[in-house]
Amino acid sequence: MDIFASTAVTVQGVNITAPEESPNTDGIHVHQSDNVTVTDSSMHTGDDCISIGAGTTNVLIQRVSCGPGHGISIGSLGGGTTDVAGVKNIMVRNITFVGSQNGIRIKTWAKPNSGFVTDVVFQHITMNAVDNPILVDQNYCPGNRNCPNMTSGIAISNVSYTDITGTSTTPVAVKFDCSPTRPCNGISLEDVLLLYENRPALSFCRNVNGTAAGYVVPESCLN
Repeated sequence: MDIFASTAVTVQGVNITAPEESPNTDGIHVHQSDNVTVTDSSMHTGDDCISIGAGTTNVLIQRVSCGPGHGISIGSLGGGTTDVAGVKNIMVRNITFVGSQNGIRIKTWAKPNSGFVTDVVFQHITMNAVDNPILVDQNYCPGNRNCPNMTSGIAISNVSYTDITGTSTTPVAVKFDCSPTRPCNGISLEDVLLLYENRPALSFCRNVNGTAAGYVVPESCLN
């Protein structure tokens, strides 16, 4: 489902299914749109369950199950040769991921395009056997094509993660791999509990500034 250049859209009670091995089968792709709600739905796909593209503002995603699939993603952004319209005011809450490749992800190409992601809230989320539960990847450059030795120009700021619980299938459950030229700012973790093989998972931070509060496992690496 593609939501493009639209305003005041509500998607409710849908069930979207594609084979797990099928490439580029996003469940719902939202771009250049404002005031979009996706609620009470389930996605089983070969790509992102829901992806949010450039120029998108005021989105609410709630009570959605995802998996298999690549999670709920903002991006990828900055893959072209021009500046990128921003993404702002995104709320993702009451989500369950089951066996997905990613959970909640922000992804930008390692290219010097300008643009921003700001005012994003992830809350009340359950991860069941997810490969990468919390992921910010600003060094996306598949196959090192057209972007080796470059850095992302997308500014990521004011992103909060609250009440995120569950299990990771990989040791690093929280990964903030931000741009060296535009570090992530205003990142916050609160009440996070993610385990790997019945023990605390690990976290990874690079070029990120933020805070942690409450009970946070894995131990926060935010500065």
